[in-house]
Amino acid sequence: MLTKRTYSISVLVLIALAVPTVALAAPDTSDSEPRIGLADARPAASVPLLVRGPRIHIEMRAAAKRIRAARRARIEREREEAFATLPAGVSMATLESIASCESGGDPTIVSSDGSYRGKYQFSFETWAAVGGSGDPAAAPEEEQDYRAALLYSQSGSSPWPVCG
Repeated sequence: MLTKRTYSISVLVLIALAVPTVALAAPDTSDSEPRIGLADARPAASVPLLVRGPRIHIEMRAAAKRIRAARRARIEREREEAFATLPAGVSMATLESIASCESGGDPTIVSSDGSYRGKYQFSFETWAAVGGSGDPAAAPEEEQDYRAALLYSQSGSSPWPVCG
């Protein structure tokens, strides 16, 4: 019976295939084709073993961490861009005034009874009526601004009788 562990070439090849790689495209000056960046990277089917020895697992973890961070940054950037433009007729100054009065500008605040939530103190019903989902206080601040602007453009200041 063998008591010593040995690693075969096939195990080393499997490890080499599991190493994530990153596809980076050269900067493109035309806007016609999408750019491929670190956030779009996916593990490759086969990868040459670039790092040998005990540091390979450290390199693999570092590469995976960079990919996850780039994806998070891309998602956050896309979210900010999606809610960057407010509906017509609503200024950011108006929204800031309402938010300052309603919540002190805190996007995570919840009323004492829990029925009003977020920067503009949305109820769950009002939040859903303007296209929001989930908890308004857990939504990004940009989305809360956008949803409040939608509500303001539909109903004016009446949803905020004291602060509007």
